[in-house]
Amino acid sequence: MTSPLDHKLSAVLGGRTATSMQRGLGLITVGDLMTHYPRRYARRGELTALAQLPLDEAVTIVAEVREVRNRPMRNKRGSILEVSISDGTGILTLTFFNQAWRANELSPGVRGIFAGKVGQYRGTRQLAHPDYELFDRDALELKKPEQAKAWAEQPIPIYPATSTVASWQIQKAVEVVLDTLGPLDDPVPDAVRRERELLPFAKALELVHRPKVDSGWRAARDALRFQEAFVLQSALLQQRQKQRESEAIARTAGPLLEGFDAALPFVLTGDQQTVGEQIFHDMAEPVPMNRLVQGEVGSGKTLVALRAMLAVAQSGGQSALLAPTEVLAHQHFRSIVRTLGPDLAAELRPTLITGQLPTAERKKAMLATISGSSRIVIGTHALLGDAVSFIDLGLVVVDEQHRFGVDQREALRLKGSKPPHVLVLTATPIPRTVAMTVFGDLDISSIAELPAGRQPISSHVVPLAEKPGWVSRVWQRLAEELAIGRQGFVVCPAIDAKTEEPGSEPAPAASDDPDAGPPRPIANVTEVLASLRSNDVLAGKRIEALHGKLSSDEKDELMRAFAEGGIDVLVATTVIEVGVDVPNASVMVVLDADRFGVSQLHQLRGRVGRGGVPGLCLFVTAAEGESLARERVEAVASTLDGFELANKDLELRREGDVLGGVQSGGRSSLKLLRVANDGQLITEAREAAQAVLADDPTLAEHPALAEALKRRLDESAEAFLGKN
Repeated sequence: MTSPLDHKLSAVLGGRTATSMQRGLGLITVGDLMTHYPRRYARRGELTALAQLPLDEAVTIVAEVREVRNRPMRNKRGSILEVSISDGTGILTLTFFNQAWRANELSPGVRGIFAGKVGQYRGTRQLAHPDYELFDRDALELKKPEQAKAWAEQPIPIYPATSTVASWQIQKAVEVVLDTLGPLDDPVPDAVRRERELLPFAKALELVHRPKVDSGWRAARDALRFQEAFVLQSALLQQRQKQRESEAIARTAGPLLEGFDAALPFVLTGDQQTVGEQIFHDMAEPVPMNRLVQGEVGSGKTLVALRAMLAVAQSGGQSALLAPTEVLAHQHFRSIVRTLGPDLAAELRPTLITGQLPTAERKKAMLATISGSSRIVIGTHALLGDAVSFIDLGLVVVDEQHRFGVDQREALRLKGSKPPHVLVLTATPIPRTVAMTVFGDLDISSIAELPAGRQPISSHVVPLAEKPGWVSRVWQRLAEELAIGRQGFVVCPAIDAKTEEPGSEPAPAASDDPDAGPPRPIANVTEVLASLRSNDVLAGKRIEALHGKLSSDEKDELMRAFAEGGIDVLVATTVIEVGVDVPNASVMVVLDADRFGVSQLHQLRGRVGRGGVPGLCLFVTAAEGESLARERVEAVASTLDGFELANKDLELRREGDVLGGVQSGGRSSLKLLRVANDGQLITEAREAAQAVLADDPTLAEHPALAEALKRRLDESAEAFLGKN
């Protein structure tokens, strides 16, 4: 018997409404709509604090119309209707182009809900072409005093909406569904719910969408938030259970590793030794290892992975290292050959496979891989092709796991005759609650300790919004470093005026104001390269460009020349974000730093200070002070501690999707659960889920939970959990 939550919205709401819900919000089933929860609650009798509205963000507010004025446009034919709304202290202007008829609805004294994107024009906040729904004044006047009070104070759900589907349209659709929903089974077992004093599922849905008082929706959210954590943790634990039922070949370290360790010219850090022991313990078992190693930039994760490869090679097995870019694959190859030394490299024959290898080299590499003579294979997405096969794939190492989709990792894992051990590396430290929520089926190791001799990096924000003249000092400072024989990176978010490198923040939308000037251009490699080559303070310096449009050979040649000192300044996009190691590079200038995320900025900064010279990182930004974009940049400049930054990033992202599009299925993002705040709840939900699964591994006695797992994990999300 199917749950009412699995019914299509088209069967309940009608085709037109269901289509708009699917196109605008991605909602297909009744369950999708029921879990599209209100993001906050307003009241008819209250007003929104307009002065606190964030610029460039979509808002839904309650306010009162104060003044209406229609004026002709200056630069083109037509008129602008300007409607001033107020919270009693601040003023917000609504602007409508060529829609004078709206003055009949928006008369002074009317209250309503207004939705749109907050902009600014001549110092005044405005909503251009907002959507709105007005309150019925007559309805309030007809009610008795106590009814009027309840009506004015009843919470109004405000939903995450779009330009095509407004909050009140979602509310009306939700009410239609609630009226026809019928009984619902609760995924949280009765005993667990009673112990935590939680509302039943059906009651929680009713109160989260149609509360009479604030205590109703608060109790509903508590129940639904726990249910979300409980279902997700049950899924992760069940997947972990399945993984441990597979049979893998146990791999044990021996003379190869002992000889390698003895020849190292330095001592492993304590963290490297500890994580290495955890990996060797896992790989010695006849079940597949699934371990995530998170570590600071430059903490030596690749060395830890190489030692694991030697344990696999001891028994004749092969290891595959999957790198996100050709630049990084080439660098890993050179670094591994150099670290192994001539004798071990000759014995293990590290091999590189990328999409742009010459045909003869590619055939040679494929033969070494398929014959098993190469026991370490490094490559990009090219490793995933059908033509690449292994004789005994024992270990898969995925570098910078967030760069790869689910299917790519799985394609490589399936190349083993038996499930290989899997080691996932990330230089983006992950807060514990995120790790538990996103990677709850993996064992997690951390490397926080940096190798001896690493130099400190000095980080500074260059705030062009307040100090536009400081940009000349940036180039002087770069020139000073070059003058003492060092090198520098200059990073831009775009390749040229029309092409943004994948991974930068989305460009700001053009202004809706017809009188506004053009948006500020984004720094790009093409223009910055020309500008720096003509800059007198950098006269005579060798300045080159590196970006994603170049061929693999061109990128590799440039990186080699830079590493060997043949280039002074590399103007690049984020292709140099991970893994690039040039010990003599001491300066990192990031232009339009607000266009990058916290982890990206931290990664970019990690490209300098890698040798015996101190690093300098200058984050250049035109973002206004107090803005979220500026706050992000200042957060990175304030600390070198990646684990502290990971927590700050979590706080700054606020309502962000923790699982992310690449990591998860389309509709599997978190709803009410917030890993920044709900760490204790997630821990308790995991413990409750462990207890349930220990008593009932197949969930035969908990059919509602089994059904919820299927619904929560649509096909692509389920695949994600199985393929980490």
